[in-house]
Amino acid sequence: MTVDATISMHLKLNQHHHHHHHSRHSATAQPAYTNSTFSHFRRYHRPFQTTSITPLTHFLSPPNSLLNRGNISASIVALPLSVTRCALLSSNAVIFQDASATAFVLGGGYALVSAFDNLTNRSLISQKLSRKLVHIISGLLFVASWPLFSISTEARYFASVAPLINGLRLVVHGLSLTTDEGLIKSVTREGKPEELLRGPLYYVLTLAICAIVFWRDSPVGLLSLAMMSGGDGIADIMGRKFGNVKLPYNQKKSWAGSISMFIFGFLISVGMLYYFSALGYFQLDWNLTMQRVAVVSFIATVVESLPTEERIDDNISVPLATLVTAYICFCL
Repeated sequence: MTVDATISMHLKLNQHHHHHHHSRHSATAQPAYTNSTFSHFRRYHRPFQTTSITPLTHFLSPPNSLLNRGNISASIVALPLSVTRCALLSSNAVIFQDASATAFVLGGGYALVSAFDNLTNRSLISQKLSRKLVHIISGLLFVASWPLFSISTEARYFASVAPLINGLRLVVHGLSLTTDEGLIKSVTREGKPEELLRGPLYYVLTLAICAIVFWRDSPVGLLSLAMMSGGDGIADIMGRKFGNVKLPYNQKKSWAGSISMFIFGFLISVGMLYYFSALGYFQLDWNLTMQRVAVVSFIATVVESLPTEERIDDNISVPLATLVTAYICFCL
């Protein structure tokens, strides 16, 4: 039997074995969530992630002494070097994709803060409004960027680089090791550098933790960030604008702010879940999902309205309450 014939035979056997192994694996796979809210849970390859990485052990070539004999066992095959290169290129492509997405998120975040800093300096918007708009937009855009990353297990860590770098930046400026008046005006209440070490720092750390722990395969982290970024942010804007009627148990919070947080938090949360569901990261029973998102939004709204801001920041209490409630609703 010639070398070419042997290679052809082995490739056919290898394809048949791979197809059989894949079918057996698919038949025994269990859904990641047993909760009735999820009809099932599957991961799909995105159009830009169709290349799979094959272990390099599949590309081992036989010794030259065997090749020279002209009679090679069908269990040994020498695949072309181009196939090995394709496997290596696939790995490099994944790293390049994640690194590019990280750079894009970092650049977008810096451009966002710079844009609102410019608007504030030109007196087109107030410092308070600028701070809240950065709070809302940066968090939601960060979550919306997650599909740009690959399906590798390291992708979540690449995604967390952006908020962690921003956190380091906040620490440096918060300790007054260097000065950035634009950053301070954009994300602080009173324009003091030490404020960067509280709410803004808690905010970016929450973004990083949710990316690493929950990522895009779980509704829990998505709901937490949606309520913290969208719900809490809009509540502050609406409360300042229309908050004449205060809550009976907290004179610093208003009915307008709390109602806005519930409504917009609910809508943004549903929109975020639909976005990731439409991309194939999970599928939901929407009747149950709407009810449970309403419960999560209500609990987060109640926690945000409590007179505890002197003891615990909203950027900690709101996502923490949302995480616990969402985990109970969706995972137990």
